[in-house]
Amino acid sequence: MARWEPGARERLVVAAVDLFIEQGYDATTVAQIAERAGVTKSTFFRHFPDKRELLVAGQETLSRLLTEGIAEAPADATPLEAVAAGLTRASTAMGPESRELAPRLKAAVAASAELQERDALKSVGLAAAMTTALVARGVPDPTAALASELGVLAFKRGYAEWSEGDHDAEEGVAGYILRALDELRVASASLG
Repeated sequence: MARWEPGARERLVVAAVDLFIEQGYDATTVAQIAERAGVTKSTFFRHFPDKRELLVAGQETLSRLLTEGIAEAPADATPLEAVAAGLTRASTAMGPESRELAPRLKAAVAASAELQERDALKSVGLAAAMTTALVARGVPDPTAALASELGVLAFKRGYAEWSEGDHDAEEGVAGYILRALDELRVASASLG
């Protein structure tokens, strides 16, 4: 097996998602994932502690990009404007591979309670990262938490729409996510 080939982490994620869909999460072993990806089991464990963590392969990068974008937003930005800056920065991590994998990943998550739980934890982690970044800007905690939750919801809605949309369209994921954030801002204003 060619352990030294680049892209092992990405190949492991794709292999796992495909196997989860083909035979189910519970029936899929780490050895099968590694074999499908063309790497050894030890290479798998250098990248992931277990097969469940494959679902959140990019969470650390997303959290870092979200917090960088929020931190670098203009000083006079509102909390939602700072979140928008974070979401824009995070969208740079989403390329054609993400768009291609998204429907298969969604199907794999839908078929497994354990993956649904891990996906929910991912959302909690992203919201916590944004909340921390907003509080560091001086935003009061309740406002920071609410803005962060809206940001996570906008990210999920925009990402889903982008991944299910016209793959020939040139608009990137950022446009979808920012539109979703605007829709949520308007919706929250109507709550009274």
